[in-house]
Order: sequence, then C-alpha cells, then structure tokens
Amino acid sequence: MAERRWVGYNVQRQILDEEAVDEMAENSVILYIFRCSGPRLKSCLLDSIPVLSWLPRYPVKDNALSDLISGISVGVMHLPQGMAYALLAAVPPVFGLYSSFYPVLIYFIFGTSKHISVGTYAVMSVMIGSVTEQLAPESNFMQWDNGTNTSIVDETAMNKERVKVAAAVTFLSGLFQILLGLVRFGFVVTYLSEPLVRGYTTGAAIHVIVSQLKYTFGTNPLRHSGPLSLIYTVLEVSYLIPKTNVGTLVVSVVTIIGLMLAKQLSVYLNKKLPVPIPVELLTIIIATIISWQVGLEQKYGVDVVGDIPSGLQPPVLPDATVLGQVIGNAFALAVVGYGMVISLGRIFALKYGYKVDSNQELIALGLSNSIGGIFQCFAISCSMSRTMVQHSTGGKTQVAGALSAMVILFITLWIGHLFEELPKAVLAAIIYVNLSSMMKQFTDIPALWKTNRVDMLIWVVTFILTLLLNPDLGLAASIGFSMLTVIFRTQLPKYSLLGQVPNTDIYRPVEDYNQVRQVPGILIFRCSATLYFANAEMYQDALAEKSGIDITKKLAIKKKLEAKRKRHEKKIARKARKAAKKNTVNVVRKTMLSLLTNVLTSWSSAVVDNLQTGGFFNEKVTKSCVFSTIHDAVLHCQSTRMSQHKVMPCFGVRLLDTGGINDT
Repeated sequence: MAERRWVGYNVQRQILDEEAVDEMAENSVILYIFRCSGPRLKSCLLDSIPVLSWLPRYPVKDNALSDLISGISVGVMHLPQGMAYALLAAVPPVFGLYSSFYPVLIYFIFGTSKHISVGTYAVMSVMIGSVTEQLAPESNFMQWDNGTNTSIVDETAMNKERVKVAAAVTFLSGLFQILLGLVRFGFVVTYLSEPLVRGYTTGAAIHVIVSQLKYTFGTNPLRHSGPLSLIYTVLEVSYLIPKTNVGTLVVSVVTIIGLMLAKQLSVYLNKKLPVPIPVELLTIIIATIISWQVGLEQKYGVDVVGDIPSGLQPPVLPDATVLGQVIGNAFALAVVGYGMVISLGRIFALKYGYKVDSNQELIALGLSNSIGGIFQCFAISCSMSRTMVQHSTGGKTQVAGALSAMVILFITLWIGHLFEELPKAVLAAIIYVNLSSMMKQFTDIPALWKTNRVDMLIWVVTFILTLLLNPDLGLAASIGFSMLTVIFRTQLPKYSLLGQVPNTDIYRPVEDYNQVRQVPGILIFRCSATLYFANAEMYQDALAEKSGIDITKKLAIKKKLEAKRKRHEKKIARKARKAAKKNTVNVVRKTMLSLLTNVLTSWSSAVVDNLQTGGFFNEKVTKSCVFSTIHDAVLHCQSTRMSQHKVMPCFGVRLLDTGGINDT
C-alpha cells in the first residue's frame, strides 16, 4: 500500500497509509501531527517568562539582604517621584503610585535586566500629559458657579476623563511594544543614537520644567498644544507673573534650595553611609507636616495634592473611542520608553557580564504598559536616578524591583492619605532638582564638536526640534534627520590612493603614511563607503581627480570615435582603424579598472553571487579577475603587463569582509 509522509516543525515523522489520509480528507479534517520535544518546550517557556529561569536558582544567602535594602531604598523614591510625575501626566498624584506598582511587578516577571528600576519617568510623563491635556482640556469642563458668578472647572469630571485618556494611550503603547517584540524588532533602537537620545531627553526636560511653572507660581495659564506650544506657554506664564501666589512661590524656592543642599550633603556622606539619605521622602514628609500645621491651603491659597483614596483601582478596559485618536502618540511612547530601557539595561549588562534580550525587553515593557493601562496606570520606562540608587545600595537582581513595588503597595493601602496636604509646589521642586542632571547634558555640545561634528549636529537639531515640535513630533523629525545624516555620510566618504608598504603585502593611503609607495603602473583607489546610486557621480568625480583621468571626456571621445568609425568604416585604412580601436579599448579598460572595480576588496561571496545574477560578469570581465586580496590583484596585474603589455581589469576580494571599504 502506498504511503504518505506528514512532517511538522520539530516533530517526529508519522507514516500514514493512503486510505486513512483520504478518509480524513473526506471528513474535512486537517491533520497536523506535532510531537514537541520536552527540552524545546521548556526552553520556549523559560525564554518567554525569564523569572522561571533565574528565580529558582536565586542565591538567598548572597543576594537577599542587599536586594532588600535596595528595594526599600528605591521604594521610598517611588513615592515622591510617582506623585510628582503624575502631575506631569496631568492626572491625580495617586495614579503615579499605581504606575509604580503594577508595571514594576510585571517587569519583575518578564524583564531580563537585573539592575534597572522601571516605573514613572519624567519624559514619558510629560508626553502623556500633552495627550491628556489636548484631548481633555479644562475648557471642556467649565461650569458656572452661581455663588461667585464665575466659571469654575469640574475637576472631578476632568480628572476622570484624563485618567481614561492616559490609560488608553498607555495600553496602546504597550500593544505596540508587544507586537514589535514578537516580530523581533528590537534592533529598532539602533536608530536611536546616543547624541539623538541625549539631545531629545534634554529638550523634553525643558518641556517638563515649563509644564511645572504653573505650580511654582501658583497661576493657571492656558493650555497650548501642537508645534511652538512651548513658546506660547512661556509667554502665557510670563504674562501671569503679576498674579503669582506669593505663598506658593516661597514654598517652591525654599524647597528647591533645601533639596539641592540636602542632595549635596547626601553625596558627601554617601561613602560613609550604607544607604543614601532618602532626601525626597524626607522632603515630602516635612512639607506635608508644615502644610498641615500652618494651613498653607486655607491661609495662603497654596494648592495641595488633595484626596488620595486608599486601596487599588479595579481593572477597566480602555475606551475604544480614545484609542483611535492616540495612535501616533502611543507609538512615540513605545519607542521612547523602550529606547531608555534598553540603553540603560545594556550598560549594566556589559558591566556585569550578562545579556539583555532586546526583543524580550520589548515584550516585558509592553506587558507592563498594557496591563498597567488596564489598571489606570500611565506609561512607564526606567529612571536613571532610581537605577543608580538601586545599584549603589547593592541591588543585584530583579527582586529589588519587586520589593520596591511592595513598599508602594504598603503606602497605597495604608498611609497614602497622610500626604493629602502636600503642596504641589513641593512636587514641582522635586522635578526641577531631579532634572538638573539632564541640564548637564549641554556639555555634550563642546565635547562632540571636538570628536564628531555630525553627531554634534544631530544633538543640536534634535534638541531644537523637540523644543519646537513637542516631544512626540520632535522624536519623529529627529529620527528622520538622523537618517539623513547617514545618507549624507555615504555621499561624502573619504577617497584615497593606496600604496604598498615596502616588502610587504600591506597597502595604506599614501597621504596618511610616509613610507608607503605607489606600485609603478598600477592605480589603487579606495572609497570608505559602499558605492550606490546616491554617491556614484561623486565617486566618479573623485576617481577622476585622484587618477587624473577625465572619465566623462574619455567616454564622450569613445562614442565619437565609434560613430566616426562606423561612418567611415569603408574609407579608413585598416591600420588607422586598429589604432583608433586600440586607443578606445585602452580608455575603456582603464576606466573599467578604475570604475567597475569599486566594492572591490570588500566583496563577500554574497556580493559576487549577486553580481553574477545581475549579469555583471561577461566574456571580458570574468570571475577569473576576482582575487582574495589587493596584493593578489597587484601581482596579477604586474604579471599580465609583463606578458601582454596591456591593462586588464583586476578585482581584489576580501571574502571575510561584508562591505564599507572599496579598493581598486
């Protein structure tokens, strides 16, 4: 009886007789026989849920105490930062606490970095705030107060709507990250160069600072959105300075000065203390007590945090009507958040000798945001300040992050309401001081001027675009400009003539080395970029300049001679025709030697195959002209000249190279 084989992915082959197959086909049954191996299934599970891999082997005796101290230290930082960054996101402060709990636990399960501290982040928060204030502006919630004959804002309804918007854009950004991770798109971060990231975060920090000026001066400027909104906001705040609440301004100035002095003291005592001083936590505790005792809100009109409900929020699916309006913002959040996480994660992974899986990080961050969005959190990333504290206090694994989440859970359930009298100006001051380190990134400009001026241009342009176009559009425009610089660099490569180091097979640029000598009768031309349509004409011009051969003119002469030869073919003597033909062939061959042999010493076997498929090789230019090194090509040319006294096209190929430098 005939047999039919059915084979699946990673399966054991099953042999089924033809009658059985026909019977199953008649019953419209599609059969796939999979017998997945146990090790394969286990490997997939451990790769998808990394905590199952490392937690069973967690060295309690070696790491537990240090992770506990680190977790508590980071947890007390989550409290002030979560509440402060919630103001940036334009949602009530308690939602900053939620965002410091749920996503952190999710990352503990699925993340691969042992040292970063995920949670609220200033840049992400201000990007969320631009969306929430745009889709839920105060003007939509104005009500007439008959008692005062003025319009007032229904803050309860406004906050509810803004939380809905923040949760929706966070949920969608998480879905984008999960999708990118599943399609193995982690390499996208390579397009976020360090100058771009630092210029972008500096520009975003300016947006953060400007957004907090209203809490510093106690004013209520109009909300502006879109390009140039930063300038309009600054002008609006400046216009309202005469209406500054003096009590709020005093609180802001005193808090900023106190925080800066306390942080300097903490740095000075850092080597003498086992853990850093929780400056921010002490600040909000002291400020809350003073506000409660003095009555800052009642007597001086200082705006305070207000109601902080105890407990956690029930899960709620995001509003589908909002999702369609925030697609672009969500994608920008997904890219920025991932860029911060993977950049910082790789730094510590390199330092401590472990690997951070870029695609798994996308999935982990995506799950943190998407699940967090269901629990009314706003988008998170990693914080440099918290990460450094987690590292400096001895944190060695993700357990420290999970313990910090437990600290936030305790605060949220039992003591969060104690901070209801905390002035918002204090939270704004905490943001200012935390962003002071980002302002130091302006020193990148003179440093890049000395090392790489194109990178400096990327930094400056990214900073300006972020300021003028807002963080979301600014990021897209900055990436576009960065890509243009890549094209620009390929169009302006370095061209040079190579010479031989005496008595060796080494060839180096003659303008850079004193002892190299050009090989007599042979021109070796080098281009530092891959040749393609955008720089082909520049390549030809550089070749003409270096070699002294006007290729365009020679080709024009060739065409004229060809036409003349055809018109006077019967009239010109054989000797004259041969002389003209010989002259033309020499020109063509010399041009081929100079022009067609570009990708020359950088050809890989794949390039050779592509040229073969594309019809590059013919009866005159064959694969016999391809050589493994420049030196082999030079030796062949020398031997050919000695035997035939004519120029032949020779191609030198380094089969181990993949591109980037072309030698002729």
